[in-house]
Amino acid sequence: MPSGQTHDRITLWSLPIIAGCTYLLTHRNSDRTLIVAGAFLFSGLMFGPDLDIYSVQYKRWGYLRYLWIPYQKTLKHRSFFSHGLIIGTTVRLIYLAFWLSLVGIFAVGIAELWGDISWNWQLWAQLAKKYTYEWIALFVGLEMGAISHILSDRLGSFVKRQQRNKIKKSTTK
Repeated sequence: MPSGQTHDRITLWSLPIIAGCTYLLTHRNSDRTLIVAGAFLFSGLMFGPDLDIYSVQYKRWGYLRYLWIPYQKTLKHRSFFSHGLIIGTTVRLIYLAFWLSLVGIFAVGIAELWGDISWNWQLWAQLAKKYTYEWIALFVGLEMGAISHILSDRLGSFVKRQQRNKIKKSTTK
């Protein structure tokens, strides 16, 4: 299994490729390219599958890292729900959305008490509908960051297993 530093290198070296391919696949749409590339970078450095353990990704959250302790206590490392394709990113998004919702509800409640704003669900529904492709781009970028992590974990484990088998075979002869 690669170290956190190796995962970071893979993320940083892959970023130009991800950005270039996205730019071409989105017919030169720079907004969506920036969203995918930014989400890929965020996922690779801070929002990846290793949030289920005390890792570099976990430590990068600073004081907010404590939000991830219940996540770590609930999920086993490399479980389907943390390292599964699509499901891992979805679970992390739902988990983070829960915490952001708590903070948001509290902030909106205070703002309404002071009379600055009133909550408008229709506005949020309109924004979700208007920016559908941007939300998809965000998820794709987050998932690609997780996929690069998962693939490097699996490839690293495969190589180590092959090396161990090779050593076993050479010592038994």
